[in-house]
Amino acid sequence: MTLEVSQRGKEYLKTAQTLLRAAQTMTDQAIAGQLKALADDYQRRAEKASHVDAAKALARSVTSAEGRMAYMI
Repeated sequence: MTLEVSQRGKEYLKTAQTLLRAAQTMTDQAIAGQLKALADDYQRRAEKASHVDAAKALARSVTSAEGRMAYMI
């Protein structure tokens, strides 16, 4: 099953990429490591947000289908 990245997930990924680019320009390895860890966190947030958003969309779809079925009965 392939999960499409939600808009919110895309924003998290964009932030992660920005953090990684900043980390690559750092001469202080401690700060670079912290930025990389923060980027990893944002990548996890992107995945979680996409899962949550997909679940919400599915729930809306089911609710909508149930409403249409009730109308037909």
